Amino acid sequence: MLTPALEAEVMTRIIAPTVKAMADEGTPYSGVLFAGLMLTDEGPKLIEYNARFGDPETQVMLARLESDLGELLLACAENRLGSVEPPRFSANTALTVVMAAKGYPGTPDKGGLIEGVDAAEATGAQVFHAGTALDAGGALVANGGRVLNVTGRGPSVTAAQGAAYAGVDAIAAPSLFCRRDIGWREVAREAE
Repeated sequence: MLTPALEAEVMTRIIAPTVKAMADEGTPYSGVLFAGLMLTDEGPKLIEYNARFGDPETQVMLARLESDLGELLLACAENRLGSVEPPRFSANTALTVVMAAKGYPGTPDKGGLIEGVDAAEATGAQVFHAGTALDAGGALVANGGRVLNVTGRGPSVTAAQGAAYAGVDAIAAPSLFCRRDIGWREVAREAE
């Protein structure tokens, strides 16, 4: 959904004015600044800024990162980010499906058994633990709202979606649920 024209609009109307305002106010910033956006009939709108890596949002970006993340973070910490090569990303697409505990976003059910994470990763998906724990017997269980994030990669959104859901389907966790429509708009466009 992020076309080059839309990206340019976001940079011009939202990101650049934010960076300019911080510079004008003498408030230097070094670190991650994640812009949470919503597309509306009037164009993109800023919902919030986060000064941290958001789970699903970051997982799709880092799944495509070909540069050394450690080098980029160190350069940022040492205030020399402008002197290193810009990050390189794979042309492949990544898509993340959140597996949440029943009851989420309210009070999530905790303690539900999770099996098959290794089987999910054997499909090629990457599984991130967001709200898991080991119970007294050493079994993996749900311990939060957003429990697992399953990321698939591929040359198209359709392929990445298929890879992510293949990973999801390899996980046995009756106390978890996920949306089955992640990426549907772009999958429909690719089918045209």
